[in-house]
Parts: sequence; C-alpha cells; structure tokens
Amino acid sequence: MAPASNQELIVTIIKKGYAEQVIEASRKAGAEGATIMFGRGTGIHEQKKLLGIPIEPEKEIIFTVVPAEISEKVLAAIIKAGKLERPATGIAFVLELKTVVGVAHLLREQA
Repeated sequence: MAPASNQELIVTIIKKGYAEQVIEASRKAGAEGATIMFGRGTGIHEQKKLLGIPIEPEKEIIFTVVPAEISEKVLAAIIKAGKLERPATGIAFVLELKTVVGVAHLLREQA
C-alpha cells in the first residue's frame, strides 16, 4: 500500500498557446513539472462561428502535482500567467490527492 500523500493536483484549463508560460510560472513558484493534454471547449463564451460553421476552441489542460504547502503559491502564479482573472480565459482548480505513486522526486524523498 502506498503512503498517504500531502500532495495536491492543480488542474488548469486554458486557451491554446498559454501552457508554456503557465508551466514556467508554476516552476518559479516551486512546482517541479506538469503534464499537458489537449482538449476542446464548449462553454457559453465559445459559440463563435466562421462562415456559419461553429468553431470549437482548442484548449490546453495542465496537470500539476505539488506539495499542499505550496499549492496556493503555485495557483497564484498560474492565475497570473494564464490571465485567469479575465473572463473566458480559462479555469483552474485544486484537488487533494489521497495517494501519489511513481513521481521520481517523491520516491527519492521516501528512500
């Protein structure tokens, strides 16, 4: 059984093109890395059309696992870098993680 975790997951969903600056800001705030996935948005602010054809905006989804004690600092850096204080730019939220395995720097700390 894996040990209990004091890690949190910050999930950030932003417009395509902002991921690198968000990850750079989160690293400067103490995060050690992130995972990027791509997706599409369907929010109320994204009903744009081109020649009558609906456009589904591309999104970048960033998963950042950080120690709980720096989660707020990293989230603040993500908000600033991703311009999330502006409407329709994206969303970020934090989830508590019960167990975390397979993260190299966490394995070194346990040894």
